[in-house]
Amino acid sequence: MPEGTLCNKQPIDTDEQLKALLGDKGGKVYYEEMKLLEVDQEKLQDTIRKTMKSRIKTWLKICAHCGMCADSCFLYRINDCDPKQVPAYKVQSTLGEMVRKKGRVDNAFMHMAMETAWAKCTCCNRCAMYCPHGIDMGVMVGYMRGLLYQQGFVPWEMKIGAGMHRVYRAQMDVTPEEFVDTFQWMVEEYEEEYAGLTVPVDKEGADIMYTVNAREVKHYPEDLAEAAILFTIAGEDWTIPSSGWELTSLAMFAGDWEACRMQVESVYDAMERLKPKRMIGTECGHAHRATVIEGPYWAGRPDGKPPVESIHYVEWVAEALRTGKLKIDPEKRIKKPVTLQDSCNYIRNHGLKEITREIMSYMVEPGYFFDMAPNKEHNYCCGGGGGFNGIGLYRPQRNKALITKRDQILGTGADLVIAPCHNCWDAIRDLEEEYEIGISWSFLKPLLIDMVIVPEHMKPEE
Repeated sequence: MPEGTLCNKQPIDTDEQLKALLGDKGGKVYYEEMKLLEVDQEKLQDTIRKTMKSRIKTWLKICAHCGMCADSCFLYRINDCDPKQVPAYKVQSTLGEMVRKKGRVDNAFMHMAMETAWAKCTCCNRCAMYCPHGIDMGVMVGYMRGLLYQQGFVPWEMKIGAGMHRVYRAQMDVTPEEFVDTFQWMVEEYEEEYAGLTVPVDKEGADIMYTVNAREVKHYPEDLAEAAILFTIAGEDWTIPSSGWELTSLAMFAGDWEACRMQVESVYDAMERLKPKRMIGTECGHAHRATVIEGPYWAGRPDGKPPVESIHYVEWVAEALRTGKLKIDPEKRIKKPVTLQDSCNYIRNHGLKEITREIMSYMVEPGYFFDMAPNKEHNYCCGGGGGFNGIGLYRPQRNKALITKRDQILGTGADLVIAPCHNCWDAIRDLEEEYEIGISWSFLKPLLIDMVIVPEHMKPEE
C-alpha cells in the first residue's frame, strides 16, 4: 500500500520526524501525498470490531432522524441550514458508513470524512443536550477521528500536534528545562514590583501543583508570572512540576489515543511524585477535559479520577475571592460593558456555569455584566474548538463559524469579552481580526492583577 514520506499511517515519534513535517510549510506535500493514500480496509474493519463498544453501536442504531439536533448545531445554522450539516447526518454519513460497509471505503470517502470530522464539528456536545435519545455526536465524531488518524487521514497540524505530545509531552517543542527556565525568568521580571515573589519547583506535599498550557510558555509567558503573583498574594502553598507540567492534549483533537494516554500519564506521574493536595490547571477548557474528565479513562484508572483532586483555574479563583484570599479593590472593578465566554469543555461538560458568574459578581461593577444569549450550558462554541482554530486547510470554514460568536457578542453590547479558555481566547482574538467589531478580550489573570489588593509585605520598598 503506497504511503507518503510525510503522510502515512505511522505516528510521529522522533524529533527528526517532527522537523521533517514542520518543514513542509502548510502541509503542501503532505496533502498531495494524502491524495494517493490507500485505505487499509481490513485494519479499519478490525479496529472497529475491536474498539467500538455497545454505546456507540446503540447510538448508531437508535437515531430516529427527528432533526432535533439540527438547530442545536451552530455550524448547521451558520451554513444556511445545509442538511449535510445536521449532526445526525454528519455521523451517519461517515462513521455509520464505515460500520455498514465493514471498512470497505476509499480515499475519496476518507477525505470527506476528514473534512466532516475536523471542519464540520468541534465536538462541543451541544447537540447531545437536545437529542431525545441522549445520543452524543461529539463522542462519536471523536471516535471517528481516531479511526481516521490510524489510517493517516488527519489534518497536517493535528499530526504535528500529536507528534509533539509523543516527543515532548507538550503540544509544542518545549522541554522541561525550558519550561522551568521560562517560568523563573518571568517571575524575576516582576520581583521588583512584588516583594518575595518566587516560583517553587518540585516541592513535595504542597497544597497546589500548578499546570499550564505550553502556549503560555511559548507565546504568553507573562501568564506564568501572573499566576505566580496571584498565588503569592493569596498566600498559597504551591509548586510547579519540572516534568508533567503540560495540561493540554492536541492528541485528543487529532484522535491519537495512545498519545493521549502518554500525555496524561506524564501529568499523573508528577502528581504521584510530588503528592500535592490538589492540582490546579490554567485557563484552558480542553486541557481540563483531557486531564481531569477524559484522562483517567485513557490512563486506565478504575475510579475515573486523577491521582489527586484536580480543579480548573476558575474554581480556584472563585474560592480565593469567596474566602478573601484575593480581595478586589472596589474602585478598580470593571466599569464598562463586559460579557463572558462559556467554554464548552468545563461549562457544558463539567457544570461550572455558576462558578464563573460568581467570579463576575466580584470583578464587575453591578449593571455592567451582560450575558450572551443563549448562555451557560446552552452557549454556542467559540467557533474554533476541537482543533478547528489551528487547521489552515479549513480556515475559511472556521472564519465563517466565528460569525455565531460575533453576533452573540454584538448582542450583548459588551466592549470586553472575558474568556478563561485558550481556544476561546484565540477564537475571539481571530474574530476581532476578521470582523473588526471593536472589542477587547482577556483571560482572568491580567484583569485580576489590575484590581486585587496587594498585601503590604509584598509591596516594594520605596
